[in-house]
Amino acid sequence: MSSYRTPLSRARGLGSAKHGVGDWISERVGAIALVPLTLWAVFAVLRLAAGDYGFAVAWITQPLNAVLMALTLVVSFWHMQAGLRVVIEDYVETGVGKTALLVLNLFVCGLAGALAVFSILKVALSGA
Repeated sequence: MSSYRTPLSRARGLGSAKHGVGDWISERVGAIALVPLTLWAVFAVLRLAAGDYGFAVAWITQPLNAVLMALTLVVSFWHMQAGLRVVIEDYVETGVGKTALLVLNLFVCGLAGALAVFSILKVALSGA
């Protein structure tokens, strides 16, 4: 009897899909923002590899370099959190485990991003 049901009838009761477009757009905006930031970061790392510790500290104390490095890390962790959220939502069954993984994903990505930005600011502002 279920073979006579329409696609809309089969989809009813499966939940709202209102947040999907916003999530999709934010993931794409993050990915597009990461393209120039990643290219800049690769160039910066190659340049820093030729120098010593003092050169790296002097480099990160320049405001543009510190801001771009912090922005690269913030957007990277934000993009990673969004991607992992989609994987968890799609492949983990509903229940406490799914909610726990979503919260853990948010906290781990947020904490790692905050520690990265704090480290950049500490070196950039104190020079050590």
